[in-house]
Amino acid sequence: MGIMDAIRNRIRSFLQIEPAVGQTIYIQEYLDYEANAIKNRIWYRGDGNELSQLYQNIGDGNARNMFWASVSTPGMEMRKIHTGLPAVIIDTLAGVVVNNINDMEFQNDVYADIWEKIDRENKFKKLLDRSIKETLYIGDGAWKISIDREISDYPILEFFPGDRVEYAMKRGRVTEIIFKSRIKGKNNREYELHELYGMGYVRYELYQGDQQVDLSVIEPLSELKPVEFGSGEDKYMMAVPIMFFPSGKWEGRGQSILDRKIDNFDSLDEAWSQWMDALRAGRAKTYIPENLIPRDPNTGELAKPNAFDNRFIRTERDMAQGAESKVQTEQASIPHDSYVSTYATALDQCLQGLISPSTLGIDMKKLDNAEAQREKEKVTLYMRDNIVEPLQKDLKKLIETTIRVYFESLGTGLANPVEVDVSFGDYANPSFESQVETIGKAKTQGIMSIEASVDELYGDSRDEEWKAEEVRRLKEEAGIAEMEEPALNLEGVDIIDEGEGSE
Repeated sequence: MGIMDAIRNRIRSFLQIEPAVGQTIYIQEYLDYEANAIKNRIWYRGDGNELSQLYQNIGDGNARNMFWASVSTPGMEMRKIHTGLPAVIIDTLAGVVVNNINDMEFQNDVYADIWEKIDRENKFKKLLDRSIKETLYIGDGAWKISIDREISDYPILEFFPGDRVEYAMKRGRVTEIIFKSRIKGKNNREYELHELYGMGYVRYELYQGDQQVDLSVIEPLSELKPVEFGSGEDKYMMAVPIMFFPSGKWEGRGQSILDRKIDNFDSLDEAWSQWMDALRAGRAKTYIPENLIPRDPNTGELAKPNAFDNRFIRTERDMAQGAESKVQTEQASIPHDSYVSTYATALDQCLQGLISPSTLGIDMKKLDNAEAQREKEKVTLYMRDNIVEPLQKDLKKLIETTIRVYFESLGTGLANPVEVDVSFGDYANPSFESQVETIGKAKTQGIMSIEASVDELYGDSRDEEWKAEEVRRLKEEAGIAEMEEPALNLEGVDIIDEGEGSE
């Protein structure tokens, strides 16, 4: 083999892979967290005029191509209709959670009595309903606890949605919550009050734009003074944040359930608006020759059409040979099946992963049995569980902190820790009849005891004492009697231990 062949073989067997050159990719967000929260709030409000103004003001990126940002050609205006689906979804999910909450169970009766009064003073169920709704469509929020003796002897609970709250984070934990409120001063100047709630303190700052000003600029605020409470390990925060889903865009903030569905809601509104526009354009039109139009018997003038019950279009009399004067009614052919299919597909895209159609009252099949209906509710059940799990922890923290603030306002601390159980009832559970049938089969086949069957059948609807009494009654009816073991009468009897003295 020659020298050239050797070189050629070496070149053939040599492979060198150059690594890819690193690239920097720049992506600009067209909305920050506060602007995104405003957008979600407008969608929840459900006013078509507000939606149109919103997207015409945004006008950046893909938003300018959306249905609500588009502007009709002059002379070809189209009615834009909003279905209101985002608000319906959020209100339904909040109702599913709030309506199934059980009474708070305290280990200490004193704490239970105090919370009952706090609940009544703050109308807590209504506050909780609003808190869940705003957290769902804004992304997060926080409860603020304060004391004002002029209003109530008990702590006052307020909820601030995420667009009025900022968080100070340290190692992934909230160390301070800033509540923001807009206030008008003299000459209608706008100020923003920041209430800083941290571990063991409450402070106040007032801003005009980006510049901090003294609280005395607004007379009612001059009475606000910094407050410190607790000491050492007893320090706590008089505020409780709430979040259901962490955001993938903003670190430490919550994600609205509307964030990833806005384009779908926009498409649904477009499909529905186009359908209704086609119906309007396809109205039946009646053409009447002039000689057939009724006349006024007094003046002889042609009767004018009534827009409600007698609409027609006047035509000239046809003078052609053999022509007949007759009334003609024409109506455009509207492809209803195509519009129905488009609307149903857009609706499915909006509901996927959020809520089941049957929960919203959308009747898919009228002949479904109870099991099929329960299967249809699974998406709602999953979403409800994702809301209930963090809500339970946040409510426990809120109740504990509120009671702690009450005793702090009295100048005393907590004698015992606040132990409270926040539970929720079942949703879309099988009917009582189907439960009896299923549990009865298991009991008959000997794979479930009386105690287990009673507990499974009644669950949290009955307390433990009632269920224990029910078990006793069922055993008596079945001829199962529980008796104490009889004791031996050992009077005058000597018992010899064989283990002692036996050798």
